[in-house]
Amino acid sequence: MSTVEESITVDVPVTTAYNQWTQFEDFPQFMDGVERIEQRTPTLTHWVTKVGGRQREFDAQITEQIPDERVAWTTVQGEARQAGVVTFHRLDDHHTKVMLQLEHDPQGIADTVGDKLGFVTRQAKNDLKHFKEFIESRGRETGAWRGEV
Repeated sequence: MSTVEESITVDVPVTTAYNQWTQFEDFPQFMDGVERIEQRTPTLTHWVTKVGGRQREFDAQITEQIPDERVAWTTVQGEARQAGVVTFHRLDDHHTKVMLQLEHDPQGIADTVGDKLGFVTRQAKNDLKHFKEFIESRGRETGAWRGEV
């Protein structure tokens, strides 16, 4: 397993950042390589990704969700093997630190080489940067799910 840890400060309140992160079907708007996400139940999502010309599908289960604090998940079916958590830290009324911790298990030679070259780390950093641009340009979330898991 490989571990990635990245963070970014976004210029929105913690509730806005958290609420947007719960809108999984919007992830393709700011995550490169994510083609589609379907929210199948409040805790199960189906992902379709395309990275390096290779399409993958997998299901991810939300294992913990605490409003304005954290969202944790693990894959439960499909080609990708990963688990992670995103935490939200209020810096002040208008700024939030978003921290991503991701553990993933590279599958095959191409994934292993890409991992060794830092592809996943760069992708995570870019996705957080795009999330920042997305939420700050809007100034508000596209929706919210405030339930606890």
